[in-house]
Amino acid sequence: MRRRGTVTLILGGARSGKSRLAEQIASKTKLVTFIATARPSDEELRRKIARHRAERPTSWETIEAPIGLAEAIASRNQRAGTIIIDCLTIYVHNVTNAHRGNLPKIEREFDRVCREIRSCRSSMIIVSNEVGCGVVPAFRSGRRYRDLLGRLNQKVAEISDQVVLMVAGIPLTVKEPARS
Repeated sequence: MRRRGTVTLILGGARSGKSRLAEQIASKTKLVTFIATARPSDEELRRKIARHRAERPTSWETIEAPIGLAEAIASRNQRAGTIIIDCLTIYVHNVTNAHRGNLPKIEREFDRVCREIRSCRSSMIIVSNEVGCGVVPAFRSGRRYRDLLGRLNQKVAEISDQVVLMVAGIPLTVKEPARS
């Protein structure tokens, strides 16, 4: 079955305005599901999550999916007008830890997420950090994480209709929707 909704990937550095843009785009639709991947692991993050939740419209449904992102997408496939996933950056960290760095399991999880994105009938806005412009991490685990996130970003960009790079709050279109 061909997906009816569009997929927009929003990439950028930390505090570049990615989430704000995703929420602005989604606010134009009536039914929004926000899939959050962060775990409230410390007090600072708990406050940040609570602040972000309070800033979103109360009509938006929030699903917390630190792992199991494919299942979260599937559960709202035809129910939401727009699904926001915020963000792949934290999701990759969570999945890597859950699978104890087992690359075949991690890759299978990424493939499942991409299959659900491809088959989703709802429009999707996916947020992730762009890791290709930074310094090479000094530690092996950091390089491995960067590589995993970079690969997932590439897979999602390939199946996205539109890719936007945020720089200092300014959206730069990297990939435009195909014209019919």
